[in-house]
Amino acid sequence: MIRIANGQGFWGDWLEAPVRLVEQGPIDYLILDYLAEVTMSILQKQKERDPNLGYASDFPPLIGRLKDKLRAGNIKVIANAGGVNPVACARAVLQQAPGFKVAVITGDDVLGRMDEFLAKGCEMRDMDTGEPISTIRSRVLSANAYIGAFPLAEALATGADVVIAGRSTDTALALAPMIHAFGWGPEDWNHLAAGTIAGHIVECGAQCTGGNCQVDWRSIPDMANIGYPIIEAESGGSFVITKHAGTGGRVHSDTVKEQLLYELGDPAHYITPDCVADFTSIRLEDIGPDRVRVSGIRGSQRPPSLKLSISYAAGWKSTGTLVYSSPQALEKAQAADQIVRTRLANLGLRFDEIQTEYFGVNACQGGVAPNVVEPPEVQLRIGVRGEDRKSVDRFTRELIPLVLNGPPGATGFGDGRPAVREIVAYWPALIPREEIQTRVEVIE
Repeated sequence: MIRIANGQGFWGDWLEAPVRLVEQGPIDYLILDYLAEVTMSILQKQKERDPNLGYASDFPPLIGRLKDKLRAGNIKVIANAGGVNPVACARAVLQQAPGFKVAVITGDDVLGRMDEFLAKGCEMRDMDTGEPISTIRSRVLSANAYIGAFPLAEALATGADVVIAGRSTDTALALAPMIHAFGWGPEDWNHLAAGTIAGHIVECGAQCTGGNCQVDWRSIPDMANIGYPIIEAESGGSFVITKHAGTGGRVHSDTVKEQLLYELGDPAHYITPDCVADFTSIRLEDIGPDRVRVSGIRGSQRPPSLKLSISYAAGWKSTGTLVYSSPQALEKAQAADQIVRTRLANLGLRFDEIQTEYFGVNACQGGVAPNVVEPPEVQLRIGVRGEDRKSVDRFTRELIPLVLNGPPGATGFGDGRPAVREIVAYWPALIPREEIQTRVEVIE
């Protein structure tokens, strides 16, 4: 049995979580998930400005903070913190933890190969719309293939203390140590599916230990000190989800079920680079306080293609807010919205979309929200998006004047004019698996 703990559900998660996982009990592997689709484009821009950047900057200082305890406990770290520059990330880790052995996986970043793929006839069509990549080729900001667990397992086989990947799948971080420790092969479909589902359960950190829990959330104990998840994995494919004793939160079949449904399409065909997992085969059993056993998982052959995560520039946006107090809070907010829209039209400004929401009335639940006759306050939020940055910037100057020349009782304008932000859109596509060749490099 090996113990795999996940201390990071996304870049920006609780900084103390990985530290507590290392300090509060025995674990064999610490995995950390940093990347989201849009994150890759941000990191790509950083690398363009400075070739020593392009990775999750929080990661090296964390290793520096934990280095003595990691070494004392013989704990291996696996993270996709490398972003678009895993080698630079490894060098930064070594500055924080001299003497560590760091292995990196490269080959997922294919931004420089887009034209090569097109020349080979790979249209990289949007998986949602069917459009070919040629329609946005000039605006592409980043392009990365989702790699699976076997390159990470290969990196662990080097004896590395820290393994750094770029755009691996979230589930691969947990599956890789099982492949490494148990010797699972590339066609052990049931085992690979079990490891994949284990990774899926813990990939969002404390979301499976009571965080963001919809089932009787008031009863979740001590959320200020919530424990992050640990997989107790067995060579036969069964595993237990748990957390360190004495920590807050709860591990129960209900919390695990909620996480299992997260970002799930066809439950019988959960597709990853390593296998296709069948979520309908999962069997859950509460075997003790904060212990859920997962078994019976089946899997099938991996797909012939890998998914590309492509981002591209898609115009500009800005969103501003004002708060109106009662009486007539909603009526005031609606009047302010109409004033802004009229003034934008009078200026001849055109946008791809103007969207208005009324927080305190219907912003979160839309038309199914209960009728609020007289809300005590309403936050008006207006946003625009379009291709012309000057038009979007002009919009930012139309909201704050309402404080003096619009309906009475406006507040919440202390931040001044809203910012103009670039829109980064997501383009999912497929590429033949054989086009992606990964490489493991040890940095010492």
